[in-house]
Amino acid sequence: MRVTATLVGAGVMALVLGSAAGANAAEGTPTFAKDVAPILYDNCVACHRPNHLAPMSLITYDEARPWARAVKSKVLAREMPPWGADTSVRAYKNDTSLSQREIDTIAAWVDGGSPRGNDADLPEVPQFTEGWSIGEPDLVFTMLEPFEVPADGTVPYSYVTVPTNLTQDTWISAYEFVPGDRRVLHHVIAQVMEDDGKPATGEVLLRRDGERTQAEGATVGGYVPNRLGTVYPDGVATRLPAGADIEAQMHYTTIGEPVTDQSSWGVVLAAEPDSMRRASGGQVINPMFRIEPGNPSFEVTASRTIKEDTYLSTMMPHMHVRGKSAKFIVKFPDGREEVALSVPNYDFNWQLSYQLEEPIFMPAGSELQTVFTYDNSTNNRHNPDPTAEVGWGDQTWEEMMLGYYGTVDGLEANDNENDEDE
Repeated sequence: MRVTATLVGAGVMALVLGSAAGANAAEGTPTFAKDVAPILYDNCVACHRPNHLAPMSLITYDEARPWARAVKSKVLAREMPPWGADTSVRAYKNDTSLSQREIDTIAAWVDGGSPRGNDADLPEVPQFTEGWSIGEPDLVFTMLEPFEVPADGTVPYSYVTVPTNLTQDTWISAYEFVPGDRRVLHHVIAQVMEDDGKPATGEVLLRRDGERTQAEGATVGGYVPNRLGTVYPDGVATRLPAGADIEAQMHYTTIGEPVTDQSSWGVVLAAEPDSMRRASGGQVINPMFRIEPGNPSFEVTASRTIKEDTYLSTMMPHMHVRGKSAKFIVKFPDGREEVALSVPNYDFNWQLSYQLEEPIFMPAGSELQTVFTYDNSTNNRHNPDPTAEVGWGDQTWEEMMLGYYGTVDGLEANDNENDEDE
């Protein structure tokens, strides 16, 4: 759950200076300790905790009370917690959207004066590792040299290679990218590259080394706004080959002051690597589109043929600020089709990876199709220029069409627990 700091003002001060209702609840009124804290702990505090993604912590009553009306407003509008998928299409394991009962509970708590309740009713506070959402990583790979971001101007895309120094093939069950300074990181696209016998210098380049080979299926995660780490289900892992390097495309933005960034990737080692089911994935991409000026619903499609039997487990659409909606469709060899994901209202600020509750079996020869739409009209308040024809480009005022997907091999048809997050 994320609530913008602009909501602080006279209304919030009135809450802070309000009546004694914060300590005592009328009969039947929900309290923070008994009713609201469990909702926040289950759905919100992974981000709303000290020194993490959200601008405020919601763990304690004293932290949450000043934001009570703002929280109510955001959950009633279903803007928080962020969730874009249409759950009437199918269920998703990482669905963070609140139930109507939970929304009604928060609203009734605020309307009843936001009482504290009895602290003895508080659930156990979730435990987090400082700086990481995946827990304490076993290995951390850090940029060898810091990157100097200037105070202003456009920073060209940069490419950095980070060595893993792995002496043998290694299976990992979780991964996460952590920015050195979140304020200047727009996005990071990272690839795991096979050992080419050359030491990684950590030098920052303006273009990637096109001679290297990507390690099939391997990943340590990239970065888009407000993304957490990935933890695979029990029994699922991905392989990092011996001697592999991380090659990352770094997109920095300026903030009016010079900043130094030195980001890291963390991984958790798989407990029983010999018995792991392999997580993999890829991209469905179309870089050849041209979006018409003023078009409120311009459609771009792409598809990829699946070469081996596998199970589709996760999907993540990626567009820029003209992105409007996204859909992933599985087309089977026998002619059947299934919608695996529909995101009717794409939000560039919340680029989520959606984990299927029940992975979809894709036999060899299946086609994974993506259908993205873009709003290049004046109706889109984020549109930098509705008069421009827009094509593929690195910068936010340009566009992209990328459908990331994750798969897991070796699943049984009735095994619904082993999906993964691309």
